[in-house]
Amino acid sequence: MPPPGARGIFRRITFYYSRVLDLLLVISVAIIIIPVTMQIFARFVEWIPRYIWTEELARFLLVWMIMIGAMIGVREGTHFTVDLFQNLRGRTKAAMDILSGLFVLFFAYVFLVYGWEFTDTAWYRISELAELPLWTIHIAWPIAGATWILFAGERMWDDVQVLLHGEKAAE
Repeated sequence: MPPPGARGIFRRITFYYSRVLDLLLVISVAIIIIPVTMQIFARFVEWIPRYIWTEELARFLLVWMIMIGAMIGVREGTHFTVDLFQNLRGRTKAAMDILSGLFVLFFAYVFLVYGWEFTDTAWYRISELAELPLWTIHIAWPIAGATWILFAGERMWDDVQVLLHGEKAAE
């Protein structure tokens, strides 16, 4: 159970946010099956019309699946992680994880700032085929950046506690 106080509330918020992301990932995978299946069967069966919008919807969902998966990966520590030194423990491991976390924060910053500029170009545009608002796909980049900052910051906090107080502090 998370500790009481502000840190415990923050942990609960990030926990529930990650559960929402898990649910959104499952929903997006379930939904993408429909347009992709329609595309496949329409190629081989004459009685199913060839809808062009299905390709665009599948592309939108694929981008969101990738971004949500990357967000979850940062939360679980499985994304942007390379175990060069697998035998490290304690403070040394925490220091290397902080260094790795700084790179994640750099990429998160790039996604947040330039992703917002990317989204800003799409506020009043729509896609050509499905006529979906383009900001709905562009906004995935700054949301991913902000989420990476949130989750990487949480992990780095734990690593700083290990550096300052030893192995027991993170538990």
